[in-house]
Order: sequence, then structure tokens, then C-alpha cells
Amino acid sequence: MKKLYLLLAFILFFLGGFVTGTLFSTKNNMLNSITIGQNPQSSKELEQKTPPMPEPSTTKMLIGYIQDFRDPSVANYHQLTHVIFSFAHPTKDGNVLLNGDTALDHLRTMVSKAHQNSTKAILAIGGWFHINGGESYAYFKAAIASPAARTKLVNELMKLTETENLDGIDIDFEHPRSQEDAVNLHAFIQELSAKLHPQGKELSVAVHSKIHSVTGTELGFIMYEPTMFQYVDHVNIMAYDGQWDGGYHAANLSPYPFTEKIVNYWTTLFDTHNLSKEKLVLGVPFYAQPEDPKSKQVSYDALIKNNPDNAGKDSVNLNGTTYYYNGEETIQRKTKLALDNGFGGIMMWEVGLDAKGEHSLTAAISAEMKKIK
Repeated sequence: MKKLYLLLAFILFFLGGFVTGTLFSTKNNMLNSITIGQNPQSSKELEQKTPPMPEPSTTKMLIGYIQDFRDPSVANYHQLTHVIFSFAHPTKDGNVLLNGDTALDHLRTMVSKAHQNSTKAILAIGGWFHINGGESYAYFKAAIASPAARTKLVNELMKLTETENLDGIDIDFEHPRSQEDAVNLHAFIQELSAKLHPQGKELSVAVHSKIHSVTGTELGFIMYEPTMFQYVDHVNIMAYDGQWDGGYHAANLSPYPFTEKIVNYWTTLFDTHNLSKEKLVLGVPFYAQPEDPKSKQVSYDALIKNNPDNAGKDSVNLNGTTYYYNGEETIQRKTKLALDNGFGGIMMWEVGLDAKGEHSLTAAISAEMKKIK
């Protein structure tokens, strides 16, 4: 009987080894049939997928523009989530221009300082004025109207993103004034999104407030395709410069009731089209508008240097004229308004106009954000 048991054990051991070896050999052959780094061949043709749309950020954003002629050291990078260099200028055939070597040096310094503070460095293209003179509108319109120029502009921006170590691009087309403009801007942003997002880069768009500062009604002569906003990470709303509506009235620069109507408009628009309101970023001004149109704008910094008590006001008499602006309290009320409505953060035009020290508006916004969190 003992011999019989040993014989049975030997047979089972032999069969187990044979089966194990066969399975190992089969698995090995399967692995060897797949090239490392490639997907196995399929009898079905793979479906081409659209690049994934950007997910809204969970961190409240504090975004500051900085102009190309300004010393980049003025920005409080440690308080900003994003800093946007303005501007690069489009040409009608799709090239990109910067304002000489000084602008390029400032861009590189901004990127370096931003990254030292874990702040994202973005390049804005467009703006109101063009480097070659006049409004930027005609140049931008032509650059995105032609498919060839549009693609060239996308490729040029991608080159700048790579060579200058940028974290993204901001589009500031001021402003699409026809349905054709709106369609072309949509196509441009969709094409740029398809290049930027797979590289882990961001895409934002600066937009007009779309609200008349006097009547509070929608401005119909500026047009956007709402579906365009699905392709961007942030929508920077220029909720200021209302002084031009219905004739020149400096007091309409950016008062709180005007901003309430802007917030309501964009909230409704995004809800209607099932878009995330966390993409919305409310813009606030860091400058003062003179009642006398012959006078120049002055910075918030200049107002504080004249008298620190001006931080608690929204208008002041200076150099024989009244200036209208947003003081600390109004800026903080706007911050709360935006975040209470589900917006993703605050944008500032522009950080080089801010005061230093205890009356900094950037610091005031940052402090309000921390309270709301």
C-alpha cells in the first residue's frame, strides 16, 4: 500500500509540473506577442477621441495681469495663483509679436519669479491696443478668420509656451462684434485647447462684462458662442470700464451695483448652458477714472501715496477733479459676491497699480478669500 501511495504522489507531482509549465509557457508567449510601449493590435479600428475638457479648479483663484513695460518684481507672487503677462500681439497672418527685447526680458523674469512662488505664469495675447498702432481688433479678427492663419497662430503660441516655460495662454480678443467673429473665436479656442490641454497647460479667455453700466441690460453688439467656454479653464470677466456706456461718466467705472448685474448675468448664462461657474473669475480695477475726460487715469497706489485714508473710499478729489475707483471695502464686497455665487476667484487689472503694504488690494482680496473658506 505504501508503494501505491508513493506511485500516486509521483504521478500527481509530474502532472502538476506539466500543467504549470504549460501555463507559464503560454503566458510567456502572450507577453512576447505584445511590444512594450504599444497597445496590442485590435481587429476593430480605434475610435478617435476628443481631448478631455478641463475640469474646474477646486482652489479659489487670484489672478493678476501685469503689463509688459512694468518691472515684474512689483507683483506679490506669493499671494497669486496665476500671473498673466500682457500682451503679445497677433498679426493678421497668424504671427505673434512682443514689444521688443525689454518685454521678452520682463516675460522671462515674470515666469522665473512666478515659478519660485508656485504661481502659474500665463501669456495673454490681444488687448485693446496693437503694437503696430490702433485697436487690436482688426489684427485679431483677421488672424482667426482664416483657417490657415488660425492654425499658424495656434502653433506660434504653442512654440512660445514651450520655449518660455509658460503654464498657459490667455486670449483677450477685444471684442467679437459679429456672429462671424464669435464663430471664429470658438474655432480658434477649440483648436488651441486641443494642443494646450494634452500638454497639461491652461487656457483662459478674457471677456467683456456684457452688461450696460447705466441700463443694466445685456449688450448685444458683443457676441460669444456659449459652447466655447467648455474648452477653457478660466473666464476672466472684465467687470470694469463702464464709464463709456451712454456717454462718458467716470462714476460708472465699476460700482458695486453694476458688478451685481454682471455676476447675475454670467451666473445665469453658465447655469443655462450647464457650465461650471467655478470657471468664472470676476475682474476688478486697480485704477481710478477721472471725472474730467481730459485727465489721465491714476493708479490705486498713487491714491494711497497721496493719502492712506483713500483706501476707505470709492471717490476722491485730486488735482482739481474727482476720481472714481474701488477701495478696500468695495473690493472685499465684490470678492464675497463672486465666491458666494460659485465663481472660481478674482482677477485684477493690474497688479502693477496696487499699493504696497497694509492697503494693498491684492492682500485685501486674499484676506477675504481666507475668511470665506
